Amino acid sequence: MPTKTSSQPTPKTTTQTEAVPSARETTFDIFRRWGYLQSSLDPLGQYLPPEPFPTPAPDGADSEEARRYYCGSIGAEFMHIPSPEKRSWIQEQLEQEFVASDAAKARILTGLIRADIFEQVIQQRYLGTKRFSLEGLTVLIPFLDQVFSTAADNGVTRGLVAMAHRGRLNVMVNTVGRGSHEIFTKFEDVDPRSTMGGGDVKYHMGATGELITANGKTVHLHLASNPSHLEAVNPVIMGRARAYQERAGENGKNEVLPMILHGDAAFAGQGVSAETLNLASLDGYNVGGAIQVITNNLLGFTANPEESNSSRFSSDLAKRLPIPIFHVNAEDPEAVVRVAAIAANYRYKFKSDVVVDIIGYRRHGHSEVDDPTVTQPRRYAKIKDHPPLYKIYAKAIGVDATAEITATQNEFLEEQKIATHAEHKPKLHSLPDYWEPYLGGHLLPTDNPVTGLDAAEIASLTKALTTAPEGFHVHAKVAKLMDQRVEMGDGKKPIDYGMAELLAYASLLKAGTPVRLSGQDSQRGTFNQRHSVLIDIETEVRYSPLGYVAPKQGRWEVYNSLLSEAACLGFEYGFSRDFPEALVLWEAQFGDFANGAQIIIDQFLSAGEAKWGLLSGLVMLLPHGYEGQGPEHSSARIERYLQLAAQDNIQIAQPSTAAQYFHLLRRQSMRKWRKPLIVFTPKSMLRGADAMSSVADFAVERFQNVLPDHEVREPRRLLVCSGKIGHNLRVERAKRGDMGVGIVFLEQMYPWPEAELKAALDEHPEAAEIVWVQEEPANMGAFSYVMPLLKRVVGDRALLSVKRTASASPATGSAKAHEMEEKTLIDLALGHGS
Repeated sequence: MPTKTSSQPTPKTTTQTEAVPSARETTFDIFRRWGYLQSSLDPLGQYLPPEPFPTPAPDGADSEEARRYYCGSIGAEFMHIPSPEKRSWIQEQLEQEFVASDAAKARILTGLIRADIFEQVIQQRYLGTKRFSLEGLTVLIPFLDQVFSTAADNGVTRGLVAMAHRGRLNVMVNTVGRGSHEIFTKFEDVDPRSTMGGGDVKYHMGATGELITANGKTVHLHLASNPSHLEAVNPVIMGRARAYQERAGENGKNEVLPMILHGDAAFAGQGVSAETLNLASLDGYNVGGAIQVITNNLLGFTANPEESNSSRFSSDLAKRLPIPIFHVNAEDPEAVVRVAAIAANYRYKFKSDVVVDIIGYRRHGHSEVDDPTVTQPRRYAKIKDHPPLYKIYAKAIGVDATAEITATQNEFLEEQKIATHAEHKPKLHSLPDYWEPYLGGHLLPTDNPVTGLDAAEIASLTKALTTAPEGFHVHAKVAKLMDQRVEMGDGKKPIDYGMAELLAYASLLKAGTPVRLSGQDSQRGTFNQRHSVLIDIETEVRYSPLGYVAPKQGRWEVYNSLLSEAACLGFEYGFSRDFPEALVLWEAQFGDFANGAQIIIDQFLSAGEAKWGLLSGLVMLLPHGYEGQGPEHSSARIERYLQLAAQDNIQIAQPSTAAQYFHLLRRQSMRKWRKPLIVFTPKSMLRGADAMSSVADFAVERFQNVLPDHEVREPRRLLVCSGKIGHNLRVERAKRGDMGVGIVFLEQMYPWPEAELKAALDEHPEAAEIVWVQEEPANMGAFSYVMPLLKRVVGDRALLSVKRTASASPATGSAKAHEMEEKTLIDLALGHGS
């Protein structure tokens, strides 16, 4: 690489001249930049009146020509893109006359007829039932058809679609290819007992199917299940796309196309939209571009645009990125399909996101049972007299569509009759073949793999984990750590959590299992504990020993994520949905921060199986522990996860030793049972001597849901606890020499290990008191969950509890106050001062 000798620009010689743009080029530049401000985009002409250009355009033939391209039914925003190549490509697409072929017109008309008639049949047969009609934006059906047709011509074989409610049922039938009788059966609500306590409303359900393109190609489509938290599905579909692409191999980004359909108010208002857009070019999350579509009816429930977003267009959020935004009038179907083709080609050519803002209207209220004339009386007076688009378009192209309309109506009515005789709800989606080995439901007793490894295997894995390439300059502190890890693996020192975790990953990778870990600072670890990636101190080249454990190992990925919880957790959940054989982990910087992703946790991780029959083995690593670091660096909110636990939907554990953590991670991967696993990981105890393990502990057959106390004899009381407080109690017990108190660790909180816990308590029948001890306040932690379950186990013995006083805040911000509180807790638990 040549060395730069001067920061000063080279002076121009007298013969150098600047290229002066022509008058035509200057005029066109104005329209390229500002033409969208005077485009005809609002079908009802109410909310988007033309705006003057910041730079006035001159009169003349050049302006007239440029106006045709940039101020019609399409408004393009692309001049903010730094790349001249991309800008030039878009200009070339837009600055030409467009004429749809007769075949294309016929296909557009068919799509519009089917979209509107489908909605009308539902309105007639199921009056007063929510359906979130597409009427006013039925052009979405021809749009999707064109996107996937163009994408298929570029090599796409699979499309993954995320969308909110509006138009979902229509898309299921007219794009995904589900039979309309299946949708009508959902309205009949047959066989309610089959979904007692589970299932979901019809406009949240997902669907799989196939679309046959205009050129006869097949695109496999999946419409993702999505809750009422409209944009929450966005990162999920991106993670799923990434998983499909990795499965497809080198050409995956060309073969798999993700698309997200947004509402206008939701796109502008939901923070996860911005978070998901920011994934676009990040190494761990790149999917080769997504097509982001705003189905814009210029309304958010009852809110007008000026109440929903602070700019002219709801799409303005996307201008933070160097991606094009195409606005298009939904009442010009040919302009819409033209933009669809441009968008699909742009995504394929530049592997970039692209935003399409289809601006239409909403014919009915938010959910058909709502009366919109109360909140938008003038707008709905216009809509009342506005004909459906298929009639407008048929007239515009001079086609008498009466016969096709009648045939389509009869088809849907016949399908509706079939639905009235259905006995069971249809299943609208099918799982890919790679899910066949994996199970949901209740855990089978036989699904209990041996996770232990002998000393020789631990030593072999250690060698791989502590070897850097020749000539690699490892930081002195990290080199010292690697030397310590060599001693750990050889049995000369006890093994800590950081090393135990890497051993778990290495063992799985060696067996061919893919492992993916992401989170803020996950390569090194928030607490300087992991160092899964080594950084050369001279070149900053990165090297991960886990990528070189064995010749035919599983794929290893570890990413420092963007500063996001919702988008990152959603992405990893999505990835786990289509890579069930992989161990997929997301780590919060501090467990407290996971509440930034609470919607993903509530809607997908804890309820996805009950609502949609969808499984995931995602692991959440949440650092938890009270060390006097204040309210936002203490509690991972154990109580929230326990409140969500039911019907064996998730697993919740707090492993108290390094070996237990090792076994837990291996168990999660090696089982055929696929349930999300929430792990409360330590902070200060990462290097605590009491929590370290010997090599022999790694040879134990399995993770133990409960760790009994075999050290005490005839204790007067038994303490039951989980996590760091148990170690603090053990250390203090040893200091005081008081072996009259036993300490039992509850390692898995859910599913509740009743048999194992009873056995641990029954080892000491002489203990008159059973005491639940936690470091969290009384209204937090596991207290409310554990006490009634413990009552069932302890029998006639006294059941007591020790915890902090109920509090509005998770922890004190004073380190000294924390120490005083903890000392009191320990005194009370050990029976001193009680």
